Amino acid sequence: MKDLILTIVKPLVDFPEDIQVNVHEEDQRVTYKLSVSKSDMGKVIGKQGRVAKAIRTVVYAAGSSQQKKIFLEIVE
Repeated sequence: MKDLILTIVKPLVDFPEDIQVNVHEEDQRVTYKLSVSKSDMGKVIGKQGRVAKAIRTVVYAAGSSQQKKIFLEIVE
């Protein structure tokens, strides 16, 4: 899942080396925290959050086969 997030986000940003994806697993959920450079934040979120919503949709669909709920947070 981490590789999927990196594959989607890398072409969107100017500084792909600053991308970090941290994973936090709990009993019934897995949270992926995506961090990009400050100047790339707008590109990842998009106008009115459309790009972020599209990324989340793909990640949630890919994780639907798992028994745990998948969450994607974009953090600064």
